[in-house]
Amino acid sequence: MTYGQQAAETLISAGSPAPEITMPTMMRAIVQEVYGSADVLHLEQIPKPNIAENEVLVRVHAAGLDRGTWHVTRGLPYALRLAFGVRAPKNPVPGLDLAGTVVMVGAAVTRFAVGDQVFGVGKGSFAEYAAARESQLALKPANIGFEQASVVPVSACTALQALRAAGQITPGQKVLILGASGGVGSYAVQLAKAAGAEVTGVCSAVKMDLVRSLGADHVLDYAKQDFADGPEHYDLILDIAGNPTLARLRKALTPTGTAVITGGEEGGSWTGSIDRQFRALALSPFISQRFTMVMATQGAADLEHLAGLIHAGALTPTVDRSYPLEQVPDAMRYFDAGKVRGKVAITI
Repeated sequence: MTYGQQAAETLISAGSPAPEITMPTMMRAIVQEVYGSADVLHLEQIPKPNIAENEVLVRVHAAGLDRGTWHVTRGLPYALRLAFGVRAPKNPVPGLDLAGTVVMVGAAVTRFAVGDQVFGVGKGSFAEYAAARESQLALKPANIGFEQASVVPVSACTALQALRAAGQITPGQKVLILGASGGVGSYAVQLAKAAGAEVTGVCSAVKMDLVRSLGADHVLDYAKQDFADGPEHYDLILDIAGNPTLARLRKALTPTGTAVITGGEEGGSWTGSIDRQFRALALSPFISQRFTMVMATQGAADLEHLAGLIHAGALTPTVDRSYPLEQVPDAMRYFDAGKVRGKVAITI
Protein backbone atom coordinates (compact mmCIF):
# COMPACT_ATOMS: atom_id res chain seq x y z
CA MET A 1 0.00 0.00 0.00
CA THR A 2 1.32 3.46 -0.88
CA TYR A 3 1.58 6.31 1.63
CA GLY A 4 -1.31 8.07 -0.13
CA GLN A 5 -3.53 5.00 0.19
CA GLN A 6 -2.67 4.64 3.88
CA ALA A 7 -3.44 8.27 4.59
CA ALA A 8 -6.74 8.19 2.72
CA GLU A 9 -7.94 5.03 4.42
CA THR A 10 -6.88 6.33 7.86
CA LEU A 11 -8.92 9.47 7.37
CA ILE A 12 -11.93 7.53 6.15
CA SER A 13 -11.69 5.03 9.02
CA ALA A 14 -11.49 7.86 11.53
CA GLY A 15 -14.66 9.42 10.18
CA SER A 16 -12.90 12.65 9.16
CA PRO A 17 -14.33 14.82 6.39
CA ALA A 18 -13.33 13.70 2.94
CA PRO A 19 -9.88 15.10 2.21
CA GLU A 20 -8.99 16.87 -0.98
CA ILE A 21 -7.16 13.72 -2.06
CA THR A 22 -9.34 10.72 -1.32
CA MET A 23 -8.82 7.06 -2.12
CA PRO A 24 -7.03 6.42 -5.40
CA THR A 25 -9.09 5.96 -8.53
CA MET A 26 -6.66 3.35 -9.88
CA MET A 27 -5.33 0.14 -8.39
CA ARG A 28 -2.96 -2.71 -9.15
CA ALA A 29 -4.68 -5.88 -10.29
CA ILE A 30 -4.03 -9.15 -12.07
CA VAL A 31 -5.85 -9.09 -15.40
CA GLN A 32 -6.66 -11.66 -18.10
CA GLU A 33 -8.21 -10.70 -21.43
CA VAL A 34 -8.48 -14.29 -22.72
CA TYR A 35 -8.81 -17.80 -21.31
CA GLY A 36 -5.64 -19.84 -21.01
CA SER A 37 -2.73 -20.94 -18.86
CA ALA A 38 -0.96 -18.85 -16.25
CA ASP A 39 0.76 -17.02 -19.10
CA VAL A 40 -2.43 -15.01 -19.81
CA LEU A 41 -2.28 -13.38 -16.35
CA HIS A 42 -0.50 -10.04 -16.00
CA LEU A 43 -0.30 -7.09 -13.63
CA GLU A 44 -1.98 -3.83 -14.66
CA GLN A 45 -3.20 -0.52 -13.28
CA ILE A 46 -6.99 -0.45 -13.66
CA PRO A 47 -9.86 1.62 -12.21
CA LYS A 48 -10.88 0.86 -8.64
CA PRO A 49 -14.29 -0.90 -8.58
CA ASN A 50 -17.53 0.85 -7.70
CA ILE A 51 -19.90 -0.74 -5.19
CA ALA A 52 -23.65 -1.35 -5.19
CA GLU A 53 -25.84 -0.39 -2.25
CA ASN A 54 -25.62 -3.93 -0.78
CA GLU A 55 -21.85 -4.16 -1.19
CA VAL A 56 -18.73 -3.01 0.61
CA LEU A 57 -15.37 -2.06 -0.83
CA VAL A 58 -12.58 -4.14 0.70
CA ARG A 59 -8.93 -3.16 0.76
CA VAL A 60 -7.62 -6.65 0.02
CA HIS A 61 -4.67 -7.70 2.18
CA ALA A 62 -4.62 -11.32 0.99
CA ALA A 63 -6.52 -13.53 -1.46
CA GLY A 64 -6.84 -17.28 -1.82
CA LEU A 65 -6.25 -19.37 -4.93
CA ASP A 66 -8.99 -21.99 -5.31
CA ARG A 67 -9.84 -24.64 -7.89
CA GLY A 68 -12.77 -22.61 -9.22
CA THR A 69 -10.49 -19.69 -10.04
CA TRP A 70 -8.17 -22.10 -11.87
CA HIS A 71 -11.13 -23.31 -13.97
CA VAL A 72 -12.26 -19.76 -14.78
CA THR A 73 -8.71 -18.78 -15.80
CA ARG A 74 -8.52 -21.77 -18.11
CA GLY A 75 -12.11 -21.46 -19.33
CA LEU A 76 -12.52 -25.21 -18.80
CA PRO A 77 -14.78 -27.06 -19.05
CA TYR A 78 -16.31 -25.07 -21.89
CA ALA A 79 -19.77 -25.24 -20.31
CA LEU A 80 -18.44 -22.95 -17.59
CA ARG A 81 -18.10 -20.14 -20.15
CA LEU A 82 -21.88 -19.84 -20.41
CA ALA A 83 -21.79 -18.24 -16.96
CA PHE A 84 -18.42 -16.48 -17.01
CA GLY A 85 -18.13 -15.30 -20.61
CA VAL A 86 -18.18 -17.18 -23.91
CA ARG A 87 -15.14 -15.68 -25.66
CA ALA A 88 -13.40 -14.04 -22.71
CA PRO A 89 -14.03 -13.61 -18.96
CA LYS A 90 -16.76 -11.06 -18.19
CA ASN A 91 -14.72 -9.99 -15.18
CA PRO A 92 -11.09 -9.64 -16.32
CA VAL A 93 -9.78 -9.75 -12.72
CA PRO A 94 -9.67 -13.32 -11.34
CA GLY A 95 -10.01 -14.38 -7.71
CA LEU A 96 -12.84 -14.99 -5.24
CA ASP A 97 -11.41 -15.58 -1.76
CA LEU A 98 -10.33 -12.49 0.11
CA ALA A 99 -9.47 -11.05 3.52
CA GLY A 100 -9.04 -7.38 4.17
CA THR A 101 -10.35 -4.15 5.63
CA VAL A 102 -13.65 -2.43 4.75
CA VAL A 103 -12.95 1.04 3.36
CA MET A 104 -16.40 1.93 2.02
CA VAL A 105 -19.96 0.67 2.60
CA GLY A 106 -23.03 0.79 0.38
CA ALA A 107 -26.17 2.64 1.43
CA ALA A 108 -28.06 -0.56 2.33
CA VAL A 109 -25.24 -2.24 4.28
CA THR A 110 -25.97 -2.76 7.99
CA ARG A 111 -23.58 -5.52 9.14
CA PHE A 112 -20.24 -3.80 8.51
CA ALA A 113 -18.59 -0.43 9.01
CA VAL A 114 -15.45 1.19 7.66
CA GLY A 115 -12.44 -0.29 9.43
CA ASP A 116 -13.90 -3.78 9.98
CA GLN A 117 -11.56 -6.65 9.19
CA VAL A 118 -13.47 -9.19 7.10
CA PHE A 119 -13.10 -12.37 5.05
CA GLY A 120 -15.29 -13.92 2.40
CA VAL A 121 -15.65 -13.69 -1.38
CA GLY A 122 -15.58 -10.73 -3.72
CA LYS A 123 -15.47 -9.81 -7.39
CA GLY A 124 -11.89 -10.11 -8.56
CA SER A 125 -9.86 -10.48 -5.38
CA PHE A 126 -6.45 -10.55 -7.11
CA ALA A 127 -6.34 -6.78 -6.76
CA GLU A 128 -5.76 -4.04 -4.20
CA TYR A 129 -9.51 -3.45 -3.88
CA ALA A 130 -12.53 -5.66 -4.46
CA ALA A 131 -16.29 -5.19 -4.18
CA ALA A 132 -18.04 -7.79 -2.04
CA ARG A 133 -21.65 -8.41 -1.11
CA GLU A 134 -22.48 -7.88 2.53
CA SER A 135 -24.15 -11.33 2.52
CA GLN A 136 -20.89 -13.05 1.52
CA LEU A 137 -18.65 -11.68 4.25
CA ALA A 138 -17.98 -12.23 7.95
CA LEU A 139 -15.70 -10.65 10.50
CA LYS A 140 -12.21 -12.14 10.39
CA PRO A 141 -11.36 -14.34 13.38
CA ALA A 142 -8.99 -12.36 15.58
CA ASN A 143 -6.66 -15.32 16.20
CA ILE A 144 -5.52 -15.71 12.58
CA GLY A 145 -3.91 -13.32 10.12
CA PHE A 146 -5.16 -12.11 6.76
CA GLU A 147 -3.24 -14.78 4.82
CA GLN A 148 -4.85 -17.64 6.71
CA ALA A 149 -8.29 -16.03 6.60
CA SER A 150 -8.07 -15.48 2.84
CA VAL A 151 -7.82 -19.20 2.07
CA VAL A 152 -10.91 -20.17 4.04
CA PRO A 153 -14.10 -19.06 2.23
CA VAL A 154 -14.51 -21.13 -0.95
CA SER A 155 -12.80 -24.36 0.10
CA ALA A 156 -14.02 -24.48 3.71
CA CYS A 157 -17.60 -23.63 2.74
CA THR A 158 -17.49 -26.41 0.14
CA ALA A 159 -16.24 -28.91 2.73
CA LEU A 160 -18.81 -27.80 5.29
CA GLN A 161 -21.74 -28.06 2.91
CA ALA A 162 -20.54 -31.37 1.50
CA LEU A 163 -20.33 -32.94 4.94
CA ARG A 164 -23.24 -31.29 6.69
CA ALA A 165 -25.95 -30.51 4.12
CA ALA A 166 -25.23 -33.08 1.41
CA GLY A 167 -23.56 -35.82 3.46
CA GLN A 168 -25.70 -35.40 6.61
CA ILE A 169 -22.73 -36.40 8.76
CA THR A 170 -23.41 -37.71 12.28
CA PRO A 171 -21.10 -38.57 15.21
CA GLY A 172 -19.53 -42.02 15.11
CA GLN A 173 -19.69 -42.45 11.35
CA LYS A 174 -16.75 -43.76 9.34
CA VAL A 175 -15.88 -41.08 6.78
CA LEU A 176 -13.54 -41.44 3.80
CA ILE A 177 -12.13 -38.30 2.18
CA LEU A 178 -10.58 -38.64 -1.28
CA GLY A 179 -8.18 -35.78 -1.90
CA ALA A 180 -7.63 -35.12 1.79
CA SER A 181 -4.51 -32.96 1.36
CA GLY A 182 -5.99 -30.37 -0.99
CA GLY A 183 -7.92 -27.18 -0.37
CA VAL A 184 -11.35 -28.70 0.28
CA GLY A 185 -9.93 -31.90 1.69
CA SER A 186 -7.75 -30.25 4.33
CA TYR A 187 -10.85 -28.57 5.75
CA ALA A 188 -13.04 -31.65 5.34
CA VAL A 189 -10.71 -33.76 7.51
CA GLN A 190 -10.89 -31.22 10.34
CA LEU A 191 -14.63 -30.61 10.01
CA ALA A 192 -15.40 -34.33 9.99
CA LYS A 193 -13.32 -34.81 13.12
CA ALA A 194 -15.07 -31.87 14.77
CA ALA A 195 -18.37 -33.60 13.95
CA GLY A 196 -17.26 -36.72 15.84
CA ALA A 197 -16.48 -38.98 12.86
CA GLU A 198 -13.71 -41.54 12.40
CA VAL A 199 -11.83 -40.13 9.43
CA THR A 200 -9.74 -41.85 6.77
CA GLY A 201 -7.92 -39.59 4.33
CA VAL A 202 -6.58 -40.58 0.90
CA CYS A 203 -3.67 -38.64 -0.62
CA SER A 204 -0.18 -39.05 -2.10
CA ALA A 205 2.67 -40.41 0.01
CA VAL A 206 4.44 -37.05 0.29
CA LYS A 207 1.34 -35.45 1.80
CA MET A 208 0.40 -38.16 4.31
CA ASP A 209 2.09 -36.32 7.17
CA LEU A 210 -0.06 -33.24 6.53
CA VAL A 211 -3.27 -35.25 6.59
CA ARG A 212 -2.25 -36.93 9.84
CA SER A 213 -1.48 -33.53 11.36
CA LEU A 214 -4.99 -32.38 10.45
CA GLY A 215 -6.41 -35.10 12.68
CA ALA A 216 -7.17 -38.00 10.34
CA ASP A 217 -7.41 -41.34 12.17
CA HIS A 218 -6.14 -43.27 9.15
CA VAL A 219 -4.29 -42.20 5.99
CA LEU A 220 -4.05 -44.16 2.73
CA ASP A 221 -1.46 -43.66 -0.01
CA TYR A 222 -3.58 -43.77 -3.16
CA ALA A 223 -0.65 -45.16 -5.18
CA LYS A 224 -0.31 -48.23 -2.93
CA GLN A 225 -3.66 -48.77 -1.23
CA ASP A 226 -6.97 -49.01 -3.07
CA PHE A 227 -9.71 -47.68 -0.80
CA ALA A 228 -12.26 -49.86 -2.58
CA ASP A 229 -10.38 -53.14 -2.10
CA GLY A 230 -9.76 -52.92 1.63
CA PRO A 231 -11.82 -54.46 4.43
CA GLU A 232 -13.30 -51.14 5.57
CA HIS A 233 -16.66 -49.82 4.45
CA TYR A 234 -17.64 -46.21 4.98
CA ASP A 235 -20.85 -44.51 6.00
CA LEU A 236 -19.88 -41.38 4.11
CA ILE A 237 -17.42 -40.80 1.26
CA LEU A 238 -16.44 -37.30 0.21
CA ASP A 239 -15.09 -37.60 -3.35
CA ILE A 240 -13.06 -34.47 -4.03
CA ALA A 241 -10.40 -35.87 -6.35
CA GLY A 242 -9.28 -38.96 -8.19
CA ASN A 243 -12.35 -39.52 -10.33
CA PRO A 244 -13.13 -43.09 -9.15
CA THR A 245 -15.88 -44.96 -10.94
CA LEU A 246 -19.30 -45.11 -9.32
CA ALA A 247 -18.81 -48.87 -8.98
CA ARG A 248 -15.70 -48.37 -6.85
CA LEU A 249 -17.47 -45.85 -4.65
CA ARG A 250 -20.35 -48.27 -4.15
CA LYS A 251 -17.92 -51.06 -3.24
CA ALA A 252 -16.39 -48.92 -0.48
CA LEU A 253 -19.73 -47.75 0.96
CA THR A 254 -21.82 -49.50 3.58
CA PRO A 255 -25.15 -50.82 2.19
CA THR A 256 -26.89 -47.56 3.12
CA GLY A 257 -23.89 -45.23 2.89
CA THR A 258 -23.68 -41.87 1.14
CA ALA A 259 -21.18 -40.61 -1.43
CA VAL A 260 -20.90 -36.87 -2.02
CA ILE A 261 -19.14 -35.91 -5.26
CA THR A 262 -17.68 -32.41 -5.17
CA GLY A 263 -15.22 -32.44 -8.03
CA GLY A 264 -12.88 -34.38 -10.26
CA GLU A 265 -10.56 -33.14 -12.94
CA GLU A 266 -11.21 -35.84 -15.53
CA GLY A 267 -13.83 -35.87 -18.27
CA GLY A 268 -14.13 -34.08 -21.57
CA SER A 269 -13.40 -30.46 -22.39
CA TRP A 270 -17.09 -29.59 -22.69
CA THR A 271 -18.57 -30.81 -19.42
CA GLY A 272 -15.56 -32.00 -17.41
CA SER A 273 -16.55 -34.25 -14.51
CA ILE A 274 -20.13 -33.00 -14.31
CA ASP A 275 -21.39 -35.94 -16.39
CA ARG A 276 -20.18 -38.39 -13.71
CA GLN A 277 -22.05 -36.40 -11.07
CA PHE A 278 -25.25 -36.48 -13.09
CA ARG A 279 -24.87 -40.23 -13.68
CA ALA A 280 -24.50 -40.66 -9.93
CA LEU A 281 -27.68 -38.67 -9.28
CA ALA A 282 -29.56 -40.73 -11.87
CA LEU A 283 -28.42 -44.01 -10.28
CA SER A 284 -29.17 -43.04 -6.68
CA PRO A 285 -32.98 -43.61 -6.65
CA PHE A 286 -32.52 -47.23 -7.74
CA ILE A 287 -30.05 -48.42 -5.08
CA SER A 288 -29.93 -48.56 -1.29
CA GLN A 289 -26.86 -46.32 -1.20
CA ARG A 290 -27.17 -42.60 -1.78
CA PHE A 291 -25.23 -40.52 -4.31
CA THR A 292 -25.39 -36.76 -4.23
CA MET A 293 -23.34 -33.71 -5.18
CA VAL A 294 -22.78 -30.21 -3.84
CA MET A 295 -22.72 -26.89 -5.65
CA ALA A 296 -21.26 -24.82 -2.85
CA THR A 297 -22.11 -21.22 -2.05
CA GLN A 298 -20.43 -18.79 0.32
CA GLY A 299 -22.85 -17.09 2.70
CA ALA A 300 -22.53 -15.17 5.94
CA ALA A 301 -24.03 -17.94 8.10
CA ASP A 302 -21.48 -20.55 7.01
CA LEU A 303 -18.60 -18.07 7.16
CA GLU A 304 -19.55 -17.10 10.72
CA HIS A 305 -19.82 -20.79 11.68
CA LEU A 306 -16.32 -21.41 10.28
CA ALA A 307 -15.01 -18.32 12.07
CA GLY A 308 -16.33 -19.73 15.34
CA LEU A 309 -14.54 -23.05 14.76
CA ILE A 310 -11.31 -21.22 13.91
CA HIS A 311 -11.60 -19.07 17.04
CA ALA A 312 -12.16 -22.21 19.13
CA GLY A 313 -9.12 -23.95 17.61
CA ALA A 314 -11.16 -26.69 15.96
CA LEU A 315 -10.28 -25.55 12.43
CA THR A 316 -6.91 -24.28 11.20
CA PRO A 317 -6.26 -23.03 7.65
CA THR A 318 -3.18 -24.60 6.06
CA VAL A 319 -1.18 -22.18 3.90
CA ASP A 320 1.44 -24.02 1.85
CA ARG A 321 2.93 -20.98 0.13
CA SER A 322 2.29 -17.25 -0.21
CA TYR A 323 3.01 -15.21 -3.33
CA PRO A 324 2.94 -11.43 -3.81
CA LEU A 325 0.38 -10.06 -6.26
CA GLU A 326 2.82 -9.70 -9.14
CA GLN A 327 3.71 -13.40 -8.85
CA VAL A 328 0.17 -14.74 -9.32
CA PRO A 329 1.22 -16.49 -12.57
CA ASP A 330 3.87 -18.40 -10.59
CA ALA A 331 1.28 -19.27 -7.94
CA MET A 332 -1.02 -20.60 -10.65
CA ARG A 333 1.77 -22.73 -12.12
CA TYR A 334 2.55 -24.18 -8.68
CA PHE A 335 -1.15 -24.92 -8.18
CA ASP A 336 -1.38 -26.49 -11.64
CA ALA A 337 1.53 -28.83 -10.84
CA GLY A 338 -0.52 -30.53 -8.11
CA LYS A 339 2.07 -29.94 -5.39
CA VAL A 340 -0.03 -27.79 -3.05
CA ARG A 341 -0.45 -29.02 0.51
CA GLY A 342 -3.60 -27.27 1.67
CA LYS A 343 -3.90 -23.78 0.17
CA VAL A 344 -2.00 -21.03 -1.61
CA ALA A 345 -2.36 -17.36 -0.58
CA ILE A 346 -1.72 -14.17 -2.53
CA THR A 347 -0.47 -11.21 -0.48
CA ILE A 348 -1.31 -7.69 -1.55
